Amino acid sequence: MKASTRWGQANSLQHVCRTTLSAVASLAVASLLTMPEAYWAAITALIVTQSDLKSTLSVSARRLIGTALGATLGAVILKLFGPTLPGFGLGVLLCGVACIAIGHASKKLSGYLDRTAYRYAGITLAVILLIPRSQNIWWVALDRFIEVSVGIVLALAVTMMWPEEPWNEETARNQ
Repeated sequence: MKASTRWGQANSLQHVCRTTLSAVASLAVASLLTMPEAYWAAITALIVTQSDLKSTLSVSARRLIGTALGATLGAVILKLFGPTLPGFGLGVLLCGVACIAIGHASKKLSGYLDRTAYRYAGITLAVILLIPRSQNIWWVALDRFIEVSVGIVLALAVTMMWPEEPWNEETARNQ
């Protein structure tokens, strides 16, 4: 087996182990915090854990902004229209329009309010709006934001404590 293939496999295995640790730690912490849907912390860790800290931060920012937007709009739309098809369509549309508008209004946020943030906003809106619940919708929205935040924090912590070595042909040949 070529050195580059061995190195690539070892690097992939390292990424799998880091991502697993992020997801398990996120689920454990969210469960310890008695979050009602702790699995969202683990799902978020699986989504945002990348090969390096810069990439993890970038995806995390998009996930956090999208979640905040989707949770807020989901709660508002649910209060105004209930869990209806037109309300859902309006909410998804507003998530996209809000990402565009905020991105144009803020130079700092414009790099994070892209199609990825819009998709995260739409996912969160769907979860808030379409799953029937008996609790106050604002508490549900806040819980979702906290659960996602736990996943982001743990993914960032694992990425900082266990950085992956960048893969390149030269590194592989030297192994």
